[in-house]
Amino acid sequence: MKDKVTPILGILTLLSFAAGLFYAFTAPPDVNQKELVRIFYIHMPVALMSYVAYFVALGYSLAYLITKNRRFDRLAYSSAEVGVLFTALTLLGGSLWAKPTWGTYWTWDPRLTTTLIGFLIYVGYFIIRGLIEDPDRRARVAAVIGIVGTLYVPINYMSVYWWRSIHQTPTLKLLGDLEFSADPRMGIALMCMFVAFVVGFIYLVRFRAVAAHRIEAKEDRLMEQSFKEGRI
Repeated sequence: MKDKVTPILGILTLLSFAAGLFYAFTAPPDVNQKELVRIFYIHMPVALMSYVAYFVALGYSLAYLITKNRRFDRLAYSSAEVGVLFTALTLLGGSLWAKPTWGTYWTWDPRLTTTLIGFLIYVGYFIIRGLIEDPDRRARVAAVIGIVGTLYVPINYMSVYWWRSIHQTPTLKLLGDLEFSADPRMGIALMCMFVAFVVGFIYLVRFRAVAAHRIEAKEDRLMEQSFKEGRI
């Protein structure tokens, strides 16, 4: 059966990012950060969506452990994969922002360090998945890692409170402190980019899950054929 939803989501993603980038580059510069504020329009939404991706992976991992339905494992895998992509973009955007503001691309700040640790945990998630051949055992082990790995999110979010940090305050508090009323285009730019990353997240998860389903179906057919021919 042909998948008609994923291409539509892909088109919506492109349109959303086109609108978001238009407003991000046409909005006026910030009073304090000048043109650097344009990085914020991407950095903040992608950082928040990396959190969402890991929590979605946690939810699907729990669902797999309860139901043993491999569909939930595929969705957990796909969401974790998108989470790693978004975390990498968060680290990249943060580094580009840090250079002109902190004078260096990287410092072992608690927020940056815990973000890097979370990134490495989920890279390990994919490495371990690749080392386990049995599908059911692979899914079980991956689910446990996905659940435990998500614990990094609240630690990362609260790191600026728990440890001495030069990083800005948590994003939700920062949004409360910002005053976009001076020029609505700044608020529109931020909201458009956030919507774009939400739509993009849904698209990427679905795209990867559909691809993983087709690969698994092909592997199952090859396994069944091998059994029939007596090769296994």
